[in-house]
Amino acid sequence: MLFDTRPKVSVHVAQTNETYLCANDESLLQGMLRLGRKGIPVGCVNGGCGVCKVHVLEGQCRPLGPISRAHVSAAEEAHGFTLACRVAPITPVQLEVVGKFEKPFRRGFTTAVNP
Repeated sequence: MLFDTRPKVSVHVAQTNETYLCANDESLLQGMLRLGRKGIPVGCVNGGCGVCKVHVLEGQCRPLGPISRAHVSAAEEAHGFTLACRVAPITPVQLEVVGKFEKPFRRGFTTAVNP
């Protein structure tokens, strides 16, 4: 059995109040997926779709590749917004998922409407 001995950094997702460990050489999204977690929405995993957009509230990340300006403007990036598939943690990170994450947290029952 092989053990993953890479250095790990904690990542906390505000909406789910879940913390997971992410290697400092993998994206925030890859770290979550490796552990079977579902806190950050998954799309193309290449920085093009914007589904995994997050706001880093605390901590530092390093870029793993270019971020589509169609989804994260330079001004947003300067204020901590990024794509989880394109950054790796340097220090412990606290983040909020942006936009498309609101629906999974609405609970309750839907009412069927007859046409």
